[in-house]
Amino acid sequence: MGRIRPDAVLVQAVIAGALSFAHLHDLAVAAGQDGWKAWAYPISVDLLLVAAWRRLRNDGPSRLAWCWFVIALVASLGANVATAGFLDLQHPPAWLRFGIAGWPALAFLGGTLLAHTQSTAEAADPTSPVDTSPAPTPAPASVAATEPPTSPPEREVADLPTAEPPTEPPRPALVPAALVAHARKVADEHRTRTGDRIDADTLRARLGVPPQLADSIAAQLT
Repeated sequence: MGRIRPDAVLVQAVIAGALSFAHLHDLAVAAGQDGWKAWAYPISVDLLLVAAWRRLRNDGPSRLAWCWFVIALVASLGANVATAGFLDLQHPPAWLRFGIAGWPALAFLGGTLLAHTQSTAEAADPTSPVDTSPAPTPAPASVAATEPPTSPPEREVADLPTAEPPTEPPRPALVPAALVAHARKVADEHRTRTGDRIDADTLRARLGVPPQLADSIAAQLT
């Protein structure tokens, strides 16, 4: 059987916890909380402090855990300072009574949020149920569908008359009347300057239009 060695850090933690526990109890009694209620206040503060620290250690830094850790730490340190003679505990101020009376609701809210709020790691990697049911097998294709379509005999295909697609004369492109009028002015100017009728290429270059449209305009100018 090994010897039990006292841990200095653990002993220091027990002493500090006992002193803080007593200070919180005395502060609750001074604020008008007596009996078991005065002992419940230090338990509530210490449990909230431990819960916030455990959330920080297990899930990493988060605003929620740091917020409630600081609140519980301020409540514990405030009780230690208040019972050191900085406040007249025989005649406690109104804000102290207000804070002690509202602490249970605040501690309940903090404990509920720390216990039931999803951590960052859980939100980043949600565990979703995996569908392990076997995939449905496709229905076998019918034999008729897999067989290639039978082509008619060559002699029957040869006997069938081949239908030729109807040929339609090319339709001239629709030209706006304003463009035709402008082209006519350009053609008249060209005839006055050169003495010759303007051709489709020159008309296309002057108007900046596609060749097909230039041919249609030239056909309407004749």
